[in-house]
Amino acid sequence: MSEEMNTENTLEAKAEVAPVEPIVEKEAEVEAPAESVESVEEKEEDKEAIAPVSSREEIIARLQEMVSDISLAKRPELESLKQSFYKLQRAAQEERIAAFVAGGGTAEEFKPEEDPVEEQFRKLLNIIKEKKAAAQEALEIVRKENYKKKLALLDRFKALIEKANTEGASYNEFKTILQEWKEIKEVPADKANELWKAYQQYAEQFYDIQKLNNEFREYDFKKNMEAKIAICQEAEKLADDPDIVSAFRKLQKLHQDYRETGPVSKESREEIWTRFKTASTVINKRHQQHFEQLKEKEKENLDQKIVICELIEGVEFDKLTTFQQWNEKTQEVLALQKKWKDIGFAPAKQNQKIFERFRTACDKFFSLKGEFFKQAKDDMTGNLEKKTALCEQAEALKDSTDWKATGEKMAELQKQWREIGPVQKKFTKSIWKRFIGACDYFYEQRDKNTSSKKHEENANLAAKKEIIAKLKAFDAANLTDDDIQAIQQLIDEWNGIGFVPFKVKDKIAAEFKAVVDSFGGAVSTKRNRQSQRGGAARDAGSPRERLQRQYEQKKSEIQTYENNLGFMNASSKTGNGFVDAIKAKIETLKKEADDLLAQIKALDAEEIDN
Repeated sequence: MSEEMNTENTLEAKAEVAPVEPIVEKEAEVEAPAESVESVEEKEEDKEAIAPVSSREEIIARLQEMVSDISLAKRPELESLKQSFYKLQRAAQEERIAAFVAGGGTAEEFKPEEDPVEEQFRKLLNIIKEKKAAAQEALEIVRKENYKKKLALLDRFKALIEKANTEGASYNEFKTILQEWKEIKEVPADKANELWKAYQQYAEQFYDIQKLNNEFREYDFKKNMEAKIAICQEAEKLADDPDIVSAFRKLQKLHQDYRETGPVSKESREEIWTRFKTASTVINKRHQQHFEQLKEKEKENLDQKIVICELIEGVEFDKLTTFQQWNEKTQEVLALQKKWKDIGFAPAKQNQKIFERFRTACDKFFSLKGEFFKQAKDDMTGNLEKKTALCEQAEALKDSTDWKATGEKMAELQKQWREIGPVQKKFTKSIWKRFIGACDYFYEQRDKNTSSKKHEENANLAAKKEIIAKLKAFDAANLTDDDIQAIQQLIDEWNGIGFVPFKVKDKIAAEFKAVVDSFGGAVSTKRNRQSQRGGAARDAGSPRERLQRQYEQKKSEIQTYENNLGFMNASSKTGNGFVDAIKAKIETLKKEADDLLAQIKALDAEEIDN
């Protein structure tokens, strides 16, 4: 075997140098990365710009072209078409959901219709997949046929060398074999090296056997050397190619060109091969580092996707008991889904498995959400019926003038209202407006009646103040009989006046008593006692009357607080702390009212005994 053959075989055995072999065979040995990287062959064959599409119909039309000519079906464009189709699909779906919601529905109630365009899209993809598989099978058949053809050429080569050993052989026949060898392209990967080695060996044997004249031999070597130098230069330029995969792909083509170029002079063979090998080593290392980085990135992607799955799987569904909690958690899940889309592919072996885990977790979440909303909708329908019944009861009571009894019933209805859950949003305002309208009407009528009573008490207060002013006008030290008679008449008028506002009754009674006392014995003691009994009974009142009025006051305060509490729970956004404070105040007032009532009953019992 020649020196060049031995040198190249030795170099091929070194780990850092890619074997010198046809592109197809080398490509078969490359471990394909995960989904994010297509096979080197397809990516390099389809470097042309992919035409943008703006509608699903354009995508369907392009897929139909690929079905007609499967050679057009390149992986990069297919991936681009799939991404574009589903992006357009999602946008159209979101528009339909938005329109459904605008029409009064909810996003959870929306049910997508069957899409014939998507069905056609999937069908075309399946056809393309089947045709590409068939094309690959056909390619394997061609490779096997090419292998048989090259074996036949080797037999011819061998016969040509045997002939040259005995009687000489035609150089033209030698060139014909070389040309036919070049025209036969791909062969099975596991046969490529052995074929090439045998071919190279026969070629060198032919040159060694043939006693060509030095001029012809040197000319042939010179041309081959020029061709191999050009190949080395092209390989060296690839070190600056930013597209690592493309550079590696081009290098494989240069290796094939190098093989197919004839031998050079013995003294130059090792030098030119070393130069080509050195350039190849640079590209091969860059290519290896590229895929190592890619694999590391895919491992990081897998770790991120595992975390997303764990977050969704870890949702505590038993704690999601309100619409707001479900909606907040839904936003979190949607954000995780968006992040998932932004993460690249995981390693090929785990990519489909992790996606199925993610999809299962998401499907479970939205399935349980749907069940919750369905049950909640049924509950809200029942709540609407209950609140409608309360509206009818409030409307039946709103015209009642039994202020105390009806006020208690209204408070009870408001309490029942608070205990009923929510209704559908579209009914919330209308049903509340109906209920509170009936309540407000009753309270307005009651307030008008209470205002009339206050007006009367204020008039009584003014009359008593006028009497006090008249009494103060008398000179207590120089009273005449007419003065005394006039004073006693004013006292009688005082006793005939009704109640004054509760908060000033003690003050006005004390002022009246002080003026009367200033007259001393000039006014009849009997009349004075009558004045005290009558006036004090009406103003300050007997112990029982004072207790009774205090009791009524407490009941009124309790009613007011309960009414306010009803409005606050139903329509206000006041915090729970304030509501609890009002409830505590009501309980305190009730206890005080019970104590007053017990005192009244005790006085009644004492009076009976006397």
